[in-house]
Amino acid sequence: MSTERRTLIADTAIDLVAAAGLRGLTHRAVDGAARLPAGSTSYYFRTRTALIGACYQRLAELDLDDLVEDGPPASTPFGRDEAAAALGGLLLRWLTVGRARQLARFELSLEAARNPELEADLHRAGQGARSRAAEMLAALGADRPREAAELLAAWTDGLIYDRLAGALARSRPAPDPAELAIVARRMLDAVLAPEAG
Repeated sequence: MSTERRTLIADTAIDLVAAAGLRGLTHRAVDGAARLPAGSTSYYFRTRTALIGACYQRLAELDLDDLVEDGPPASTPFGRDEAAAALGGLLLRWLTVGRARQLARFELSLEAARNPELEADLHRAGQGARSRAAEMLAALGADRPREAAELLAAWTDGLIYDRLAGALARSRPAPDPAELAIVARRMLDAVLAPEAG
């Protein structure tokens, strides 16, 4: 029950941040939105910093679940086309059904830039997805898979931010699966290109 309650609280907190920004994130608001008895959120997460840390952890779990579900299978050989299709599908998911979660992730990440107490939690949360990306890139022949994964994560974050919150976000057409697969292939080709030397 304790794990289920913590997950409910973290999921509710993420939804609140997506809807109202960090100003909407209070223990009382989470209790109300989750339909929990007053004081429940503060029982599990005594401080706002602890609650935000729980959000980072939960976001990381959900992103990693998406990577495992939508990414190329780890146990079978795959090529760039399969990897690009999987990455394009992941981008589509995060721009549509996962939109609110990604907006919350950006908002919560900015908080870590202002609050040194949160830096370690954010850093730890980002490692799982980067490790999975490094495994995929290594399977595709990357010379330096960890570095390539860092670059791929940065480009992915930039694309998602631009499409969801950038200057032209409201005027863009709905995400197009074919276009996202092409963009994903370009990103993969770029991070896998041999180093000039």
